[in-house]
Amino acid sequence: MTASVPALDLASLLCSRLCHDLLSPVGALSNGLELLTEEQDPAMRQRCFELLEQSAKASADKLKFFRLAFGAAGGFGDTVPVSEARALVDALAGSNGRVAVNWMFGVDSLPKPAVKTLLNLALIGLDALVRGGTLDIGAEATGSAIEIVVRAAGQRVAFDPAIGEALEGRLRSSELSSRTAPAAMVQQLAASVGGGVQVHVTAESLVMGAVLPVG
Repeated sequence: MTASVPALDLASLLCSRLCHDLLSPVGALSNGLELLTEEQDPAMRQRCFELLEQSAKASADKLKFFRLAFGAAGGFGDTVPVSEARALVDALAGSNGRVAVNWMFGVDSLPKPAVKTLLNLALIGLDALVRGGTLDIGAEATGSAIEIVVRAAGQRVAFDPAIGEALEGRLRSSELSSRTAPAAMVQQLAASVGGGVQVHVTAESLVMGAVLPVG
């Protein structure tokens, strides 16, 4: 089961996922710089600068997102402003250009495990919208628990069943990969506080919900 994955193995898989996602924008930066050294036409040089700026922003946005989603950004405080999580997801979705994000928050801040859960569920939702669509994200406190819902909807939702199994703690640790590692981390976060995650998927929508007890 995913709950038994050693912390070092999970950390290694998350690092692999981060490197995979950064490879494209960082590679574009390298290619752009190479072109810039050879290009003499002013119009083309200006275009190179624009592409470099876009790639640099995409790299920075991904690093900021993964720093909080996977790491310990903001230190080890108890809560994180939801506005910070929103800005990170909006920036990540903005680089896609085909996904509209809608927010429904009933709180101003969330415990760090809840923020990490929200960010990783949002990442899974974005990955599923291969042809674009909408990503609805909601979170509220019910007194005894934090409830988080992420819904991805579009013409085609591409969702690997292994990710659903990892979210619900049904995937064998030997079957984990960098693709399913974020889902495994969400499951472990929820389990560590006595909560859980549920998934429902159709051809046109993916709904993921997490309940995290507090106190």
